[in-house]
Amino acid sequence: MKQGKPLDYRLKRSEDFDRVFKKGTRVFSNSLTLIYLSADSLKVGYAVGKKHGGSVKRNRIKRLLRESFRSYLPRLNNRFFFVFIPKVKEEYTLKSFQGDMGYLLKKAGMFSNEKNRDTSH
Repeated sequence: MKQGKPLDYRLKRSEDFDRVFKKGTRVFSNSLTLIYLSADSLKVGYAVGKKHGGSVKRNRIKRLLRESFRSYLPRLNNRFFFVFIPKVKEEYTLKSFQGDMGYLLKKAGMFSNEKNRDTSH
């Protein structure tokens, strides 16, 4: 499995996170909050705080979020920074994250084919 290319879109720098948190637009669903900000490239970060549990549980949540995001990656508009924040729950599933993530991205108008349809005519 190649690790080089897929990791290029991670939001890593704390200044980038701070900028998204301060100036970004928030959209809410049952299990997630999405904060997005117009940018030069596509980057995504995940904010999973200690209130979610120990490091093992937080890392599992981040793995589920990364996998959910990966399924939407080919359809996304490439000019935004995204930060996903999960809400505290007892159990987290890939299916619930994928459903809520799709809902949030659609609600925010982030799918490139939808944008092109509206702006090209």
